[in-house]
Amino acid sequence: MTLKVIVTRTEPFAQDTADALETLGLCPVISPMLTIHQNPPHPEPIASARHLVFTSATGVRPTAHCHHAEDVTVWCVGPTTANAADAAGFRKVIEGPGNADDLAAMIIGTLPRPQGLFVHVANEDAAGRLVAQLKEAGFEAEFLALYRTEPAPALTAEAQAVLAGEDPCLILLHSAKAAAALAATHPDLSRAFIVAISEAALAPLKGRAGLGERIAHKPRESDLLHAVLEAAAILKH
Repeated sequence: MTLKVIVTRTEPFAQDTADALETLGLCPVISPMLTIHQNPPHPEPIASARHLVFTSATGVRPTAHCHHAEDVTVWCVGPTTANAADAAGFRKVIEGPGNADDLAAMIIGTLPRPQGLFVHVANEDAAGRLVAQLKEAGFEAEFLALYRTEPAPALTAEAQAVLAGEDPCLILLHSAKAAAALAATHPDLSRAFIVAISEAALAPLKGRAGLGERIAHKPRESDLLHAVLEAAAILKH
């Protein structure tokens, strides 16, 4: 039996995760719990920024190939986001340690003041905290919501069938919002083992999985996949 893994990540990144799972000999079942909707563009803050801050690879896409991509410094929450920034044409890309608070601390501890405008590009729900941290430290910063996410009403029929089956399965959680969307559907997780990228991502479903739960050592995709292998080994015994 090939262990099935329900991937709740948004597209197009869910397919990247699915491809990686297949190379590990697992059977991915893509069932995004969030859909992404682009907001109207706001080029003025991007054009004025000396620094762009991305806490998700999704935020990079609307800013791809901006006119000063070679000059603006880009701060990325982790390797996945940094890779997306490289692919989007940015040349000064700095990879952070894995979460937004640590990225803010990295910026604050690295740079003298003033530095020009920092623009944090993210979804509507992320407004406030990182920009507030930068402002408190003496930087000029503002938030720009270029996209929003909305919860899916349910898992896909294929994913629901996996949960309803007799075989154990894994559920991957990449964000707290996706986990909350899944929790709102009241799934039967008695035959599921949850693997989450962070404590925050697990929180909405903490204690709900019948077969156990595991958190990635660090909030990045490579560590999440390592946690998947650890969980798979547990389920084999």
